[in-house]
Amino acid sequence: MTALDELIAFYENLTLADVERFAEFYSDDAYFKDPFNEVLGVEAIQRIFRHMFKQLESPRFHVAERIVDPRGDAVLVWKLGYRSRLLGEQVMRGVSHLRFGGDGKVIYHRDYWDASEELYAKVPLLGGLMRLLKRGLSA
Repeated sequence: MTALDELIAFYENLTLADVERFAEFYSDDAYFKDPFNEVLGVEAIQRIFRHMFKQLESPRFHVAERIVDPRGDAVLVWKLGYRSRLLGEQVMRGVSHLRFGGDGKVIYHRDYWDASEELYAKVPLLGGLMRLLKRGLSA
């Protein structure tokens, strides 16, 4: 099993208790960025995922596709299913770009997902405004 296989299994089975295991997969000074966060270090990354578990009920990642280049960088296409108190059952789609160090641990993790489509547009009042803006800007 490769480091990437192990990381995917980790994410697909992630629980709040597993957040303490990030150091098994990420270097101490790993870089992480998503639409709301940009941090350095395993402890900061753990804070982000602890926060996710506070905000979302039953979050569950599923990696639908992986693309690996000859240098070992990887791109994962994923879905995050969760339950929201406000919105009920939801699915968020995104992509992660990963870079591994010589020890097989993640040194770079950049998540790409559309906050307006995957989050803001689903909020009742804000969603209407987002749809109106989208109609006005579309060709």
